Amino acid sequence: MKRVVSISIGSSTRNKTAEVEILGEKFIIERIGTDGDLKKAIELIKELDGKVDAFGMGGIDLYLSAGNKRYIIKDALPLKNAAKITPIVDGSGLKNTLERKVIKYIQKKGIVDLKGKKVLMTSVMDRFGMAQAFYEEGARLIIGDLMFALNIPIPLHSLKVVYFLSFIIVPIVVRLPFEMIYPTGDKQLKIDSKKYERFYKEADIIAGDFLFIKKYMPERLDGKIIVTNTVTQEDVEMIKERGVKILITTTPNINGRSFGTNVMEGVLVAIAGKKQEEMTPQDYDELLDKIGFEPRIEYLQK
Repeated sequence: MKRVVSISIGSSTRNKTAEVEILGEKFIIERIGTDGDLKKAIELIKELDGKVDAFGMGGIDLYLSAGNKRYIIKDALPLKNAAKITPIVDGSGLKNTLERKVIKYIQKKGIVDLKGKKVLMTSVMDRFGMAQAFYEEGARLIIGDLMFALNIPIPLHSLKVVYFLSFIIVPIVVRLPFEMIYPTGDKQLKIDSKKYERFYKEADIIAGDFLFIKKYMPERLDGKIIVTNTVTQEDVEMIKERGVKILITTTPNINGRSFGTNVMEGVLVAIAGKKQEEMTPQDYDELLDKIGFEPRIEYLQK
């Protein structure tokens, strides 16, 4: 039996353990939150290093990209370096493959006709592959990077502008304390429902990291579609009560939970028996096709 553990600097209230069989192999998948404590996360990785098949790095990315260049997030580096034996991944390998596939899938299957739809993307720099796929399918983007990460109330609408700005912004952002750009620990439980309400209301689809979506989620989201990744059963109940019509998660439903892309990438790396840096986009695509991963699609207002 293989074991994949996501060590997250997020809230421990989102912890989960599940058992699943993939390609005939049994997996134990765990998510352990440290409530924003980086030191505790490092200690857990050191303690489990060599005893598990893969680590997921949760609640924090290892890299941000500017064009074809990747910059390491300063606060994430000690987490990566704590794993000397076991492969450790942050989900970036899957974001550029699986999430593109999911957007193409929902258009091809007629689940949502994306042409002309307004999509509020909380962060394109975090999910450029998803953003490109929406654009290619004819959706109109409301890009929230400045708002959700830097609290600058300016929406963007062009991928070319984001691409250009990334060369200026990313080298600075990766040096900031991570808690300044992303909710960690108890901050993950707080919602400012009024701040950017008009952009949620304007959009047909809200897409991106769920904790970013939740950060400024309005009280009512009637008829909206959410495309995201990690959601708990409590998250699902919350968005259902707020009127969300369809929930689509890019990772599958495992025992009532959609785990993060870092967890799913950890599973693929464990199956492949490779280190993260040895995996190619083709490796991920081939494994995803072999496994037959499909997105989780729930119609919440029956």
